[in-house]
Amino acid sequence: MSPPRRERRQPGTKDPERLYVLTGGADSADRAPLDLVTMVVSRTEPTPTVQPEQAAILRLCRAPLSVAEVSAYLNLPFSVVTVLVTDLLATELVESRAPIVRAALPDRSLLEAVMHGLQKL
Repeated sequence: MSPPRRERRQPGTKDPERLYVLTGGADSADRAPLDLVTMVVSRTEPTPTVQPEQAAILRLCRAPLSVAEVSAYLNLPFSVVTVLVTDLLATELVESRAPIVRAALPDRSLLEAVMHGLQKL
């Protein structure tokens, strides 16, 4: 009888214990109100005291990225990324903002009318 074979975990496999350790057991009440399209941008370079996943977020978000993009790049669930970003927001290492809503932007035809009016002056 051969010994039982150990299954090798792939890097992308979701490990519940690892995810629990990453979030520190935080529940949904502790999270910032982030959604999939909330934009995150880092304010500083990673310090040696932050978790490796948080350091990766700080490096990724040198240019603004949505929380969904960060989740995809790190191959982590959205809920875990929101906890990590919430911790970074609390320490003021990142900033977040809602995306610009297209309806809030001026109508293109209005801008063109203003531009043509200015050209005629």
